[in-house]
Amino acid sequence: MENKKISRRNFLGSAAAAAAVMSFQNFPASRAADLSKPKFKLKYAPHFGMFRQHAGNDPIDQLKFMADEGFTAMEDNEMMKRPKGTQGKIARTMSQLNMTMGVFIGCAHWGERTFVTRDKSVTKRLVSQMKKAVEVSKRVNAKWCTVLLDSYDNSMEWDYQTANAVENLKRCAEVCEPSGLVMVLEALNPWTDHPGLFLTKIPQGFQICRAVNSPSCKILDDLYHQQVTEGNLIPNINMAWDEIGYFQVGDNPGRNEPTTGEINYRNIFKHIYNKGFKGVVGMEHGNSKPGKEGERAVIDAYRQCDNF
Repeated sequence: MENKKISRRNFLGSAAAAAAVMSFQNFPASRAADLSKPKFKLKYAPHFGMFRQHAGNDPIDQLKFMADEGFTAMEDNEMMKRPKGTQGKIARTMSQLNMTMGVFIGCAHWGERTFVTRDKSVTKRLVSQMKKAVEVSKRVNAKWCTVLLDSYDNSMEWDYQTANAVENLKRCAEVCEPSGLVMVLEALNPWTDHPGLFLTKIPQGFQICRAVNSPSCKILDDLYHQQVTEGNLIPNINMAWDEIGYFQVGDNPGRNEPTTGEINYRNIFKHIYNKGFKGVVGMEHGNSKPGKEGERAVIDAYRQCDNF
């Protein structure tokens, strides 16, 4: 009699195990991935195309892959250029996946002198552009947009240009404040990527944001650019902390994923996490290796640097 009971228990246990396996196999891919891929501590934000070899070309499939791998944010420089229907679909998918929308480019006029001028027609143009950015931000649930201060003017004293930039940003901030959209000003390095631009350093951005004095005007601290231009990353983060609204990263040299260059991103991520940073860390860099292997290397690098 006992042997029969044992046999019955073994049978039931085996049946339950088999059912569990079948149930797991029938989970959606994202649910199965959620059980094995923990969320990152910080809101690292890939961009469309970064994981195309794994997820395919469809942006919705790419979002799902990002979420399955533990990412809780995404940024898209080209969002303003996308059709409204696509914007809405991206926003709905991100909401379903509990992902935060990072930056999109709200205002950039490469090679032009815009923010440094007193020309009222240029100011009007900048204000109009920010009104369009506000509408997009509402459509995609975005809190931040990148603003570039464009080129400097060799014919004007630097301090006059700074004063003009502050005044133009005040006008743009007035447009953004009612919706809560935050312009984040990106300082770009003049040595390897973007010569001739007005805003190049974090202390310069700090000075301008303090003068604008608006919750809708903050710094985008791209640590790749900062390393090229000035280094001293953590002390600069601390000095500018009250005006930093957003981070972007890339290692140097090469501007690829963390662990491929000279920047100790594990220490930096730990530092901003311990300071209570709740915003987005944009992954604005390339992949050091091609194909699926390169995409997996990016994910592994963030797992390594997020392990603190």
